[in-house]
Amino acid sequence: MKHRLMVMAASLAMIPAASGAQTVFDAPSPLPFHAPDFSRIKDADFQPAIERGIALQRAEIDAIAANPAAPTFANTIEAMERAGQMLDRVNQVFSALTSANTNDTLDGVDRVTAPKLAALNDEVSLNAKLFARIKVLHEKAASLKLSPVQRRLLDRTYESFTHSGALLDEAGKTQLKAINQRLASLSTEFSQQLTAGTRDAALVVKDKAALAGLSEGEIAAAAKAAEGKKLPAGTYVLPLQNTTQQPQLESLSDSATRKALFEASWTRSERGDAHDTRAMITEMAQLRAEKAKLLGYKNFSDYQLYDQMAKNGANARAFMAKLAPALKAAQERQVKELAALIAKDGGDTSVKPWDWQKYAGQSLKAKLSFDPASAKPYFEINKVMEDGVFYAANQLYGISFKRRTDLPVYQEDVRTYTVYDKGGKELGLFYWDPWKRDNKQGGAWMSNFVGQSGMMGTKPVIYNVENFAKPAAGEPLLVSFDDVITMFHEFGHALHGLFSDQYYPSMSGANTARDFVEFPSQFNENWATDPKVLAHYARHYQTGAPMPPAMVEKLKDLRRIDQGYDLGEVVAAAMLDMDWHALSADAPRQDVDAFEAKALAATGLDTAHVPPRYRSSYFRHIWANGYASAYYAYLWTQMLDHDAYDWFVHHGGLSRANGERFRALVLSRGSSLDYAAMYKGFTGRDPSVTPMLRAKGLID
Repeated sequence: MKHRLMVMAASLAMIPAASGAQTVFDAPSPLPFHAPDFSRIKDADFQPAIERGIALQRAEIDAIAANPAAPTFANTIEAMERAGQMLDRVNQVFSALTSANTNDTLDGVDRVTAPKLAALNDEVSLNAKLFARIKVLHEKAASLKLSPVQRRLLDRTYESFTHSGALLDEAGKTQLKAINQRLASLSTEFSQQLTAGTRDAALVVKDKAALAGLSEGEIAAAAKAAEGKKLPAGTYVLPLQNTTQQPQLESLSDSATRKALFEASWTRSERGDAHDTRAMITEMAQLRAEKAKLLGYKNFSDYQLYDQMAKNGANARAFMAKLAPALKAAQERQVKELAALIAKDGGDTSVKPWDWQKYAGQSLKAKLSFDPASAKPYFEINKVMEDGVFYAANQLYGISFKRRTDLPVYQEDVRTYTVYDKGGKELGLFYWDPWKRDNKQGGAWMSNFVGQSGMMGTKPVIYNVENFAKPAAGEPLLVSFDDVITMFHEFGHALHGLFSDQYYPSMSGANTARDFVEFPSQFNENWATDPKVLAHYARHYQTGAPMPPAMVEKLKDLRRIDQGYDLGEVVAAAMLDMDWHALSADAPRQDVDAFEAKALAATGLDTAHVPPRYRSSYFRHIWANGYASAYYAYLWTQMLDHDAYDWFVHHGGLSRANGERFRALVLSRGSSLDYAAMYKGFTGRDPSVTPMLRAKGLID
């Protein structure tokens, strides 16, 4: 998931100091819910709008800092919450487009404005007069008669400023500004080069026979992808998804094609060309370590995790260490099983990474007497969303959805829906962009065009983005079971945004810790296989027949059998992330490949057979998307997810009463409460890793 933390949200009135020509973003959109008016927004609008927004927010912050009145919660903290409305409006749209529908013009604007935005953030967080006002309030907080939420906002604001360098001397602030601006530029460059490198590394196949094992629909899609690249007739292209493993590896019969596809993925950003990201990585790692030292931390992990549930790198590592023994044992068992299958198939007994998916698929089919691909005809994508994802939300929370076609969208495949709360009151808007494009970043994510806020009087405008392979024209819009899980996952994030009920914008929706924000999304995955929900959406696209009960049980088994790979690749990537950000400021710049090999060997996992979900060179989460030292959060929140679902199971499962409790005590709260206290308030206990290990089939 991708979400942008709103440190500052929107603008003080009556500040005339901003310069620049008027733009489409100067005022809130007149469309319902202030949804972006994509019919009026042009690529040329963004740079002047961002620069005007920067100037306006600078004037607003300067006015707060220079206020001659004594600091109060209202004229300082609440005024800061109101600062930056125009910049927030443009950035929400710009971020969406550069992630999901970018082009050379937008990429160019991103390169120019990223360091300017980083400079603005530093101007705010290092503003001595502004911090002096915050410090006065923080020191006398006990006498201010603040509500618990206001006190938390004051404490978090003070901590954010000190964490961002407010206590540094002038020389330290100058050094920090230089580091932050360079990191912003490198992060933008990394993201753009990775998108281009992933696109250009797509496997080109010139012999249809090499694609044996793929369906006719998949082959037609590969032919269409080749047409899009203006390649000769008879050529096929297999685009890469963002992860190491590629979905076609399970189906492709030809070993040489599998190897070529895997290696195209494995080396996509390490080819010594213009898209090679390794030099950027080593510089970012070093700069982050220097920043951590400057701010009084021994490494970037400890700096980054100060406000997370885990609190520091040692706790995150200790949590993952609890998973490693059971995982390694599961991986070793599966390697033996696959080696036997390969030998039976006429190969040697070695298990190569490009063979794993194919033979693991065969092994799973044999164990379950079931081919997961046979379920695909029951998953027509629009029915999955409307009769599955939306239906589960209706059953749990009473909300409903109405498709609308009157709102302009940024790309023709995007769908929009009005979301209604129980009782028929409008709750917000939901945008959905499911199909892969060459100009779209890999993966899946949620964010918002408009955030919920009582202070601003705004309701949420949320979007989900995925990267499913779009069938060729005329083919049914079918998705895999993994895709179904992704849809439920991302809509869990959407619910976190839609159900937000907070006054202050910086505390609303998904503006939470990284090791909490994935909890609602991963928890929502559980309803994909709930009997009541599955029966409502899993219908054969041709006959309308419900999925056979035996197949339903097999799908449930899929999520707990042979988890040594699926969980292991995430743990390996998370440990690799932690190692990059455990470097001290005195460490030299690293050789990426050598560092990675050493880090993976130290995990104790079988990374030779189960490579990490992301290599360093294409690990967008940690180098560009804000998950530095926080990729473990996907595992941590799986612990929360399974523990919370265990609570649901023992309290009646899917019901409106349980859904309303979860909405009231978790989904509506944003970051208004300490996360451990919020979780314990829902379940009545601290989370345990045991339900997670049991659900994954790693313990009995």
